Amino acid sequence: MKIATAQFTCVPVDIPANVQQMAALAGEARTKGAELVVFPELSLTGYELEAVAARPDLWLRADDPRLEAIRASGVACVVNCAAPTGGERPAIETLVFGSDGELITTYRKQHLFEHEQDVFEAGRRDGRFEVGGLRFALATCFDNHFPELASRGAADGCQVHLASSLYGTGGGVEELATVYPGIAKDFGLHVVVANHVGPAGAWTGCGRSALWAPGGALLAQADADRPMVVVADVG
Repeated sequence: MKIATAQFTCVPVDIPANVQQMAALAGEARTKGAELVVFPELSLTGYELEAVAARPDLWLRADDPRLEAIRASGVACVVNCAAPTGGERPAIETLVFGSDGELITTYRKQHLFEHEQDVFEAGRRDGRFEVGGLRFALATCFDNHFPELASRGAADGCQVHLASSLYGTGGGVEELATVYPGIAKDFGLHVVVANHVGPAGAWTGCGRSALWAPGGALLAQADADRPMVVVADVG
């Protein structure tokens, strides 16, 4: 099975513009033979926490009509956004759509990073799904710094660990290059990370979205300075 990771520069708080970019990248992934594509953290709005906190119109459910172009892309998509929880705060939620556009599962980020704790509600359960005969585990950025999450995925029969993330230039480059191959090595999982590239809220995404094999060998990696899709065989 071929899996893609896609990175791009989000348009701040412009859901239609970001959906358009993501649909185009999903189409590119499909033409490269990928059956599934992963996008970065909060890619539908950009990492714009102040705006997300103040504007519930930026919180999306899976059936939101603004997501139609992604659902119609013809490839399974792992999409991260702010989502309503029924309370005053949204969650950082991953929506997984099948190639037919139907919702497969959702996952809410469990480990909120510093300032995120003032904006979002933390999730309380792990995320799992199956596509193409493979079992997948979901995680979002800071989640991946807690080994017990990946350990539970491996123990539950997952073969692939998927992460929507934001790592910035500077120290984020080293974190990205250490944390994710470490998960692949320690837990025997394929690992896929999708990262921002370019301006992302207060950060500048360092790109380098990548896929690793069990054991930590790098399979494919995007550049540091431009939007792109990279694909690798997994499983």
